[in-house]
Amino acid sequence: MRTLFSGEVRVEYGQLHVCSDESHALERSFAGQRAGLCGGAVPGHLLLLTGTHTGRVPITIELHEAEPPLETDVWEDIVEVSFRPAADEVVLAEWESDWYPLPLAALSYRVRYCCRGMDGVRGAVHDAGEPPRDEYLLRFWPSPPSPDRVVEETSRTAAYWHAFAREQPRVPTSEEQAEAERQAREAKEKAELRQQRNAWGGRLPSDRLREVRNKLRKFQDHPKGIVGLDAALVHAIDAAGAEEQRALACWAAHRACAAAGLREIDWVARGLAELDLGKPFSPPLDDSRRLRNAVFADARVPRPHDGTPGLPQAAALAALSDAAAPDPLKAALDALLAAAVTYDTGYPHLFAEVRHAFPTTATEPKAEGIGPASSVTAR
Repeated sequence: MRTLFSGEVRVEYGQLHVCSDESHALERSFAGQRAGLCGGAVPGHLLLLTGTHTGRVPITIELHEAEPPLETDVWEDIVEVSFRPAADEVVLAEWESDWYPLPLAALSYRVRYCCRGMDGVRGAVHDAGEPPRDEYLLRFWPSPPSPDRVVEETSRTAAYWHAFAREQPRVPTSEEQAEAERQAREAKEKAELRQQRNAWGGRLPSDRLREVRNKLRKFQDHPKGIVGLDAALVHAIDAAGAEEQRALACWAAHRACAAAGLREIDWVARGLAELDLGKPFSPPLDDSRRLRNAVFADARVPRPHDGTPGLPQAAALAALSDAAAPDPLKAALDALLAAAVTYDTGYPHLFAEVRHAFPTTATEPKAEGIGPASSVTAR
């Protein structure tokens, strides 16, 4: 037997720590235990409770080669727990004060905590110079892990802490914690997939749609963009080739300008022709400020009673500009949404025209894990 420590130590809140890592909360230290007084639920840590609330108490710590005999005639309260150091250095630590090294090897130990005099000083403050009235003994010996147990219970203080320990939920094992984290990740992933499917009309978007998602136009009254109007058509346009997407973009610009009463204005007609030929726009469509000035200066641009161009006209010019975007998929989707704005509540008729003019968009492409492709019609 070796005595690792013998002397008086200062306790506060009736607590001492034997630890090879940081100290832990009272509840966690006793989680899942039947025995109070010595909390061993946190690996590499023991929380020792004393009767004295604040002051100095005597404690002896011993290391034995084998289990020492019980001394129930000497000690009023005895509990046992298992302990294994979590680091090379183990210390007896006072509450935010001194600490004392305990030379313990990295083995699995059984720990027996013996107490007496706890009721006589329960919650008391031990002033300097007063003789101690409670005393403690902590014994270690090599032993495989086993459940904690109450060996001897005499004091009301011990009974209180045993009841407290039994109210604390068990700490999950590392395997249980890993499984819980895996399930949480899986649930999060499934929730994100559901959210994506809901946002894209009940199916996941392709990689191409993901690429352009944050670049698609959203008019004020259509915060979800064209996906919110007809998600099936969006997926069908995505599945079409770049050539057909570009043709659809030009078609949408023509429909928008016609619906807004702009197609016969010379510089708009010229812009539509340039769009069809894949040429850069000539003035005033080549510059946003120049275009704005032209719109306000040209009396041929339809406008409501306030004298300013209306939303249909603004949306139609946006469709013309959008249709020239370098990305054919973005051009098609943005131009079609702008055209839908010019049609206002009549946009389903526009979408029906799309499916008639571009038959490949009349059938939603098959989505993996969603089921067979389905024929779609305008709403």
